[in-house]
Amino acid sequence: MAMLGKRTRAAREAFAGKENLTVEEAVSLIKANAKTKFDQTLEIAMNLGVDPRHADQMVRGVVGLPNGTGKTVRVAVFARGAKADEAKEAGADIVGAEDLMETIQNGTIEFDRCIATPDMMPVVGRLGKILGPRNLMPNPKVGTVTMDVKEAIEAAKGGQVQFKAEKAGVVHAGVGKVSFDEAKLVENVRAFVDAVSKAKPAGAKGTYMKKVFLSSTMGPGVTVDISNATGN
Repeated sequence: MAMLGKRTRAAREAFAGKENLTVEEAVSLIKANAKTKFDQTLEIAMNLGVDPRHADQMVRGVVGLPNGTGKTVRVAVFARGAKADEAKEAGADIVGAEDLMETIQNGTIEFDRCIATPDMMPVVGRLGKILGPRNLMPNPKVGTVTMDVKEAIEAAKGGQVQFKAEKAGVVHAGVGKVSFDEAKLVENVRAFVDAVSKAKPAGAKGTYMKKVFLSSTMGPGVTVDISNATGN
């Protein structure tokens, strides 16, 4: 515990006074100070000038990170018949219908992404209060309500990341493991920022992207120069 405390203090000292870094500088600094026994995640948080309580200011979308997330994604699929078979063959971890609904209602949620065929939405709709707050509710806008379950499963397991603005207008996600090469992390960060930029809602007024922060799972955060954070 004492050693962890020393590492934390050392990391904070290393980050002191570091603001508006380039993505490359931020990633390099975070990698150099992410000294734990487990492989931490590089996390991004974006403070947006939106109020997601208004429908025309909601920010949500999906992005395929070019170098993946480094995370094993567990996928649940609501489907019947041939589509259920297709889901199993494509590598879905859990496949079901009313039985899966009951499992979730009983408090067991052992998946990171939920996909459904359109005909299953009356069943899935009963789980809105459970899946919605966890950002697990299937949605056609992000490709998780679809007849092409094979493609959706492959995308989810291949590094696709969903994002949604929280109450304070913050979008947060993991964009790779700290063990990734710096260049791959930089590419993932820029791909994510670009996707959020393109998802700017019609009702957003004033400055859309206010701040961008990067951090490791256990480390301090650092602000990134927004003009340097996009891939454009």
